[in-house]
Amino acid sequence: MKWLEEQRDPNHPYICTIERIVDETPTVRTLYFHDPIIADVKPGQFAMIWIPGVNELPMSIMVSDVPEYAALTVRKRGESSTALYNLSEGQQIGVRGPYGNSFEIKDGRILLIGGGTGLVPLMRLIKFSNPSNHITVLMGSQTKDEVFFEETAKKLLGKNEHEIITVTEDGSYGEKGYVTDVLEKLLEENTYDAIYTCGPELMMHKVVQMAQKKEIFVQASLERMMKCGIGICGSCCVNDDLVCRDGTVFDGDHLSQKSEFGYSHRTKSGILEEI
Repeated sequence: MKWLEEQRDPNHPYICTIERIVDETPTVRTLYFHDPIIADVKPGQFAMIWIPGVNELPMSIMVSDVPEYAALTVRKRGESSTALYNLSEGQQIGVRGPYGNSFEIKDGRILLIGGGTGLVPLMRLIKFSNPSNHITVLMGSQTKDEVFFEETAKKLLGKNEHEIITVTEDGSYGEKGYVTDVLEKLLEENTYDAIYTCGPELMMHKVVQMAQKKEIFVQASLERMMKCGIGICGSCCVNDDLVCRDGTVFDGDHLSQKSEFGYSHRTKSGILEEI
């Protein structure tokens, strides 16, 4: 691995072969491939994934139960994510990175709040967390069929005191409503040393506001349009910050000064539009 680190340029695609695919839900699957460098990234870091003949897109790295193997959890949605989702075992991808900063993991009572594939960096955060931490995980989905990582979280939290709360918008599984509804109740009944969140930006914006109101340390991992991953194209900007270069992780005090966070973002053509 040391030889690979010395020889490999993080800014050029490293070709990997998809060796295993796990269906998480009808629209989400996880692809596993051998890459000892990407397998060891810090929670919050990401890689640029090239789908030959299609496009390149930023992806958080899911934890893997096999040493030196990395994983990507993808929902079929746009052209690029659907192309990645549709890959088969034996097909290849290009991997650049890792890029970005990581969560500042505190000790004590920790609250993780994720929506959809935003749970990916939070699963990695659990892996890096102190076993003495008490960790509560809020998992948000639209419906029961789209709930995933519940068993994965239980396995990762085996050494921690923990609580896993699933929330579905239609009430078909777990709590009914939005994760921010459940968060409001939790903040009334408990105290926390830190809150970490990743998922839809409107959700994260509300989480940050609620945490700051309670004066709780909070960090969010942002998802924005990224074309380069290295701070050149500017597509991922939030005011004067570039998510790829200055993030993806930002703390609540910093985000509260950004007028675009939770309100607007850039499209593929660079146009500023409301979220």
